[in-house]
Amino acid sequence: MIKVAMTGVYVDDVAAAHAFYTDVLGFETRVHRDLGGDALFVAVGAPGAQPDLQLLLEPGQGPIAQAYRGALYDAGIPCIVFSVDDLPAEYLRLRALGVRFTHPPQRQGLVLAAVFNDTCGNLVQLVQSRE
Repeated sequence: MIKVAMTGVYVDDVAAAHAFYTDVLGFETRVHRDLGGDALFVAVGAPGAQPDLQLLLEPGQGPIAQAYRGALYDAGIPCIVFSVDDLPAEYLRLRALGVRFTHPPQRQGLVLAAVFNDTCGNLVQLVQSRE
């Protein structure tokens, strides 16, 4: 069986993204290695869940990453989607922490969805299943 072990998001600043994804979003640090020369290898994951799945916070300064991220952001397309159990509650919690949403929770087909700016150059979507 093939399973996803790691996926990544390009970010403006790995250290700042690490702080946002852990302190604000609530992820736990799975890997944090200083590679020297201001380079970090950082992966986070959902606490107590999916221990074999990590989200790599990748430096987004290269020309391919910049073009990709810019195109997604300009088109209003989230770079990643996270699921939550109670989107209205999560929306209020994150707003209280200063997270800026591009749209509040709204029904989109089989899900309730909201999109926010991760402060690191990306739009992120939160979804709650409505089935």
